Amino acid sequence: MTTATEMGRRDAVDMAAATIMVGLTFSWGLNYVAAKVSYAGYDPVFVSIARSILGGLCVLGWCRLRGIKLFRPDGTLVAGVVVGVLFGVEFLCLYIGLEYTTVARNTLLVNTMPFWVLIGSHFLLGERINARKLGGLVLAFCGLAAVFSEGIVAGNNATLTGDLLSLGSGILWAMTSIVIKRSKLVDTSAEKLLLYQLAGAAVVGLLVMPFAGAPIRAVTALPTLALLFQSFYIVAFTYVLWFWLLTRYPAAGLSSFAFLSPAFGVLCGA
Repeated sequence: MTTATEMGRRDAVDMAAATIMVGLTFSWGLNYVAAKVSYAGYDPVFVSIARSILGGLCVLGWCRLRGIKLFRPDGTLVAGVVVGVLFGVEFLCLYIGLEYTTVARNTLLVNTMPFWVLIGSHFLLGERINARKLGGLVLAFCGLAAVFSEGIVAGNNATLTGDLLSLGSGILWAMTSIVIKRSKLVDTSAEKLLLYQLAGAAVVGLLVMPFAGAPIRAVTALPTLALLFQSFYIVAFTYVLWFWLLTRYPAAGLSSFAFLSPAFGVLCGA
């Protein structure tokens, strides 16, 4: 039997999806700056936990308002736990890495995600690499090599640590996308899919928190507003929209837009 989700799937990214992705990548570029600002008041691990809980409560409220059923059995629990753990570790790498490197370097390295999605999609999803996609891979590799050559010349071990964590975040982001496309999660609602990941991020963060620094640093208005922006706009709105797109369009096609985030991140951080 064909599900509503299957009927709504597309074989290529259309103009509507492309327009949404440009808006999402701009928002995500701004998010890196907001995260950096929030560190003036809060530890990165605490930020990851807080935004997951606050954003999750917002999504739960939306589901209750819309009557979206979250707890009926649909065979997604195991895959949901897997993507939850991947998502949680991904954002710990992103946030901790961002404290040790610049916004520009962090956004570029995290957004090598399309590089890894293209490779994974070729072998696991049947989305074959063509000449256009291969050109994107080459551009991603050149940018990656440029970032690391700068770090080696500078000899800054702290920056290299941040770079490696940022790169790890991009790889984990790609793994999350591929697991979603390979599992029954592709047929579930975007809200339930996001809640799996927010729950995973909160649990992973709480497990790591005892080994992190003091959760509260110097609370002022700007870091708090930056944290709320991440929680209510980035998490509760843009991520739901991203996962909705991911259940309907090819992963590699959507992921290619992630290369815009570094440019937007640098622009917003200028």
